[in-house]
Amino acid sequence: MNLNLTKPIVFFDLETTGVNIATDRIVEIAILKVFPNGNKESKTWLVNPEVEIPQSSIDVHGITNEKIANEPTFKELATEVNAMIEGCDLAGFNSNRFDIPLLAEELMRAGIDFDMQDRKAIDVQVIFHKKEQRTLSAGYQFYCGRELEGAHGAEADTNATYEILLAQLDKYDDIENTVDALSEFSTHGERADFAGFILMNDKKQEIFSFGKYKGRTVEEVFKENPGYNNWMQNADFPLYTKKVLRQIKERMNPPKKKMTDAEKLQALQQKFNLR
Repeated sequence: MNLNLTKPIVFFDLETTGVNIATDRIVEIAILKVFPNGNKESKTWLVNPEVEIPQSSIDVHGITNEKIANEPTFKELATEVNAMIEGCDLAGFNSNRFDIPLLAEELMRAGIDFDMQDRKAIDVQVIFHKKEQRTLSAGYQFYCGRELEGAHGAEADTNATYEILLAQLDKYDDIENTVDALSEFSTHGERADFAGFILMNDKKQEIFSFGKYKGRTVEEVFKENPGYNNWMQNADFPLYTKKVLRQIKERMNPPKKKMTDAEKLQALQQKFNLR
């Protein structure tokens, strides 16, 4: 079965220095771009994270500090990566909770204002967990009938994720083969940011998901405690979360419309009761 696409979709996977979205860095990124006509384009980069890779992470993906010492930094690759994913929907394995948020952080650190407007996200892991409750390697064996060679390598994981989604569509007749339907099915709940610090309630209002204001709307909290936004902007939260908070703050306090000369004259006439 082929994916029913109206625009390109990018499957991607990241290998990183760790699992902290706000502070960890990419050491490898693989992208598989699938076009509506079925054509594919792929690219894999090793990345110098400019920080030491912990041994615990090396034990998972096998990428050592020596291996990436002479590779480009993400900032040097950011324009090329962004061009490849521009105008595309996104897909991955655990991508909604990890890969998309971390990629967004890296792009924004590189000066690229990434967001998810006009994009859909498909998390193949969520579909898998809702249906079978397994890991990527087990999922590849279950759906594709083969052992996943090169697991925890970005390129192998990316291609396996794409193949699993195609197999899922073959297996489950109740999952519609459209990006909109797959995106909805593979999302646990609606988030305003990537990391899940800000959720959406049933009234489509942004609410905090943590701390003393958990469950309360962001606008209500900002009105009650105007300094809370400043605290979050200066704390160790993801850049995209901070961007969402700034947008809410700006929405609450829109810039005043500049008065025309005619409007200024009218205001003066009203003030002094002139005719």
